[in-house]
Amino acid sequence: MNKKYSEKAFQVLTYSTSLFTIIALLAIIYSLFKEGLPLFNKVPIFDFLFGCNWYPTNVEPEFGAWTLIVGSLSVTIGALLIGIPLGLGSAIFISEVAGNCLKEIVKPIIELLAGIPSVVYGLFGMSFLAPQIRNWLNLDTGLNIFSASVILGIMIVPIVASMSEDALSSVPKSLREAALALGSTKMECIFLVIIPAAKRGILGSIMLGVGRAIGETMVVLMVAGGSAQIPQGVFSSVRPLTSTIAAEMGETVIGSLHYQSLYALAILLFLITFFSNLITEFFILKRERK
Repeated sequence: MNKKYSEKAFQVLTYSTSLFTIIALLAIIYSLFKEGLPLFNKVPIFDFLFGCNWYPTNVEPEFGAWTLIVGSLSVTIGALLIGIPLGLGSAIFISEVAGNCLKEIVKPIIELLAGIPSVVYGLFGMSFLAPQIRNWLNLDTGLNIFSASVILGIMIVPIVASMSEDALSSVPKSLREAALALGSTKMECIFLVIIPAAKRGILGSIMLGVGRAIGETMVVLMVAGGSAQIPQGVFSSVRPLTSTIAAEMGETVIGSLHYQSLYALAILLFLITFFSNLITEFFILKRERK
């Protein structure tokens, strides 16, 4: 009887924790849309999405988020161009190349990067990397897309490397042995057999990296430059969505148009992340059906 009750209690506990997670997600979504949607009663959604002027405190305020969207996307794409090769390369090295002793050393070092607070990354980028880039390239400022992308790229390396390494390690050993037995080289075995077999986990790690990069606040606030403009190149200063919310939320009056516009920016961030994950899942499922 005690065993029966303990089993029932365990089921109730697991159901409750799952339900709590769903409720928390719905509460976050509700709070975002409740505070952000009223903005569009006074500001047309097209002007908000594609307007290029973000002047929420002017006498006649303008709420054009396009420059902020482009800033977020440019920094995120730059981070992925740096972080994905480094992370995936590290995962391949740990899983397929390194010996057991070297693997036990390298993997914890890479994962240690995930434990460093983002404000420390921001300080490193602002006080060391940005001045070096400014001096090396004779720029007016080192606080730009390139500097922010480098720091964000380093930040997503542990996510991509750890999850990709787990996915690569889970590929059955028989696939490796079969490929090598058929005359494949080590490199051919990795790129033609192992990586395709682990593509779901690798894509999942990349999507987590995208979420981390596009949602990061402190680094872009400190290193991206803070100029609300359409970038003219990789060395332009930009102001992403997250840094705008963080920098301006403390100055706003609750319930004002400015306040609602910042929540509308948060809705944009949520939708970008949601649809990027949705598209990836659709792509994976479509490939698996084939």
